[in-house]
Amino acid sequence: MKKQRAKILSLAFLILGASTGQATNSEPLGNLTQAQFKELTADLGVALSYKSVMPVEPLGALGFDLGFEVSSATLENDVLEAASSSDVPDSKRHLHKGLPLRMNLGAFYSSVPSRNIGLVGGALSYAVFEGDELAPAVSIRGTYSQLTGVDALELTTKGLEVSISKDFALFTPYVGVGAVRMSSKTNQLGLANESLTKAKKFLGFNLDLGRMNIAAETEKIGDNTSISAKIGLQF
Repeated sequence: MKKQRAKILSLAFLILGASTGQATNSEPLGNLTQAQFKELTADLGVALSYKSVMPVEPLGALGFDLGFEVSSATLENDVLEAASSSDVPDSKRHLHKGLPLRMNLGAFYSSVPSRNIGLVGGALSYAVFEGDELAPAVSIRGTYSQLTGVDALELTTKGLEVSISKDFALFTPYVGVGAVRMSSKTNQLGLANESLTKAKKFLGFNLDLGRMNIAAETEKIGDNTSISAKIGLQF
């Protein structure tokens, strides 16, 4: 299998090959075998799954984190080898809101207005331990993401993960493990729905610059790797 690196949101309609978001049997999606459609589900699931790119400490009931993220992913399957595009973003807008009871609520959105294609997602986390000067913070998080605006393809991901982080002055590293469930459905004749679950592990760091923060994260889901970076405002 050939590894490739691709923009996160671009993957879905690179394989569809249509500016309208609709595919016909003469387009790449309609020509896939069932095995290739499963490979596509795996690669897209990795690329489009929720990535928080932040430590696990609760923000507090009044806390906000507004961020701008860019991501890329390595692809393990040849089904996307010929895909290319020049006008799609690899960026997402994030909002994380602190809640009472040591919980954080996260959401993101990304879109290509000219093609009416988007990606939405969210997460809810609970800090089992908030962390202090000596002890790290430990959190459990559930995640969800969904591709929108592509009539020929429905793709969703659901994840569950446990992560740990520790403040060192302005620098906060974090690490975590979990699993992601990827599900896809198409209206193309001859292709059945696909669902698969893959293990996930990730690590990253956050640099606190006062109201501004910079974070970077790498994750591996199955054999696929993605890298993300985010700049944000926190208050």
